[in-house]
Amino acid sequence: MPPLPNELDVKDKIKQIVEENDDAINIAIKLCLYCMKMQIFLDGNKRASVIFANHYLISHGAGSLVIPENEVPEFKRLLVKYYEDDEINVIASFMKEHCWKTI
Repeated sequence: MPPLPNELDVKDKIKQIVEENDDAINIAIKLCLYCMKMQIFLDGNKRASVIFANHYLISHGAGSLVIPENEVPEFKRLLVKYYEDDEINVIASFMKEHCWKTI
C-alpha cells in the first residue's frame, strides 16, 4: 500500500512525464502506470488511470489503451511485478503490444 500521494509531487511527476520527448503511446503508458502505482484517485485507480491515459492518447490522435479480457491475468501479474520492483519496461512493452488500439 503506497503512502498517500502529495498533490504537488503528483502534479510535478505528471508534468515531467508529459514533457518527455517521446511518442504519445509511451507517455500515455507511463502516465497510466504511474497513476495506478501511486493510487492518486479515491477509487477505481486502474480504471481511472486508463481513462486518464486515454484522454492523453486521444488528444494526440494516437488511439487508446484497452486491456483485453483475455489479457487481464497477465496484465495483473506484470502490474504486481512493476509495483514490487519499479521496472516499467516489461509491462510497458506488454501494454504497447497487447493493449494499444489504433484506428
